[in-house]
Amino acid sequence: MTDTSFDIDQIRRMRDGNPKMRERDLAKMMGISEAELVAAFCGETVRRIDVRFDTLFPALEAVGEVLALTRNESAVHEKVGVYDRFIDGKMAAMMLGADIDMRMFPSHWVHGFAVERPQQDGSVRRSLQVFDRHGDAVHKIHAREATDIAAWDALVTSHLAEDQTPGLGVRPEPAVLPVRPPLDTSVRTSLRASWAAMTDPHQFHGLLRKFKLHRLDALELAGEPHAWQLQPDAVSATLRLAANEKLPIMCFVGSRGCIQIHSGPVETVALRGPWINVMDPGFHLHLRTDQIHEAWAVRKPTAEGHVTSIEAYDADGTLVIQFFGLRKEGADERGDWRALVENLPRLSLVPAQ
Repeated sequence: MTDTSFDIDQIRRMRDGNPKMRERDLAKMMGISEAELVAAFCGETVRRIDVRFDTLFPALEAVGEVLALTRNESAVHEKVGVYDRFIDGKMAAMMLGADIDMRMFPSHWVHGFAVERPQQDGSVRRSLQVFDRHGDAVHKIHAREATDIAAWDALVTSHLAEDQTPGLGVRPEPAVLPVRPPLDTSVRTSLRASWAAMTDPHQFHGLLRKFKLHRLDALELAGEPHAWQLQPDAVSATLRLAANEKLPIMCFVGSRGCIQIHSGPVETVALRGPWINVMDPGFHLHLRTDQIHEAWAVRKPTAEGHVTSIEAYDADGTLVIQFFGLRKEGADERGDWRALVENLPRLSLVPAQ
């Protein structure tokens, strides 16, 4: 690891010279992680906080309305609401509020900061930002006009870290994509039998471990009726059709340590360059359509039948976004959602031999 303390002044000058540039983009331009950029301002506009799940999330409820943001390289998911109905867990925690619905993996929540950026109009933009050990953003929480700032300040004060030294001290190692094992077509029959025997969609992750398969390889080997490949523009078509048909959906976007979920309708869908955007009150989605390399329709068995999802992957085979039809636990899947998926444009695929 390399000590980065000598870079602090340079980072601050670059930030001051590019006041309108987003931290993520500026960090990429500088060749550093976003966490390094934010941490450079500790002692000025940034305070380091301890990310203690058992106290942080219960205290967030008192703060009231905020904006929750989770993103990856290709998708940004924003929800307005209150952090209520928190369920703690060492390996995985959950937020099950009416508006903010998340699955969180605490081991990835490493570097926490409370950020206060003065604006030209005299106001202050407040946020809580958490990064993983690689310096990549896991989740951000932005204060809004309706936020209880007294409760916000009390939360920050009670979680201040002892060390407020600028910088991270050591440069994070960039994340490395897991090696995708060679496709073993000999497991196709066993995989398909195990797939058909599932009674809960969450058992799918066990199948991947059992057969040592990359997610995309599992979809290809399973084939119809379990999975079939779609044209990449099927993802944009899904959003437009759901809006036109007033069909409520579930939209999942994940970082390395957090999955954020929207459940409900989408209404205002607009294309801006490579981005397709949902701009609804309480929910914004920004998705880079040019970075969708593969799209799949996937059926997973449940005790009540099956659920159908649309999954989009980037060129590295990383899952970017998932869509489901909105349904209540234990209820049958919506017929209009199944019809939407069935009629999306398919991609002809030569079966793996």
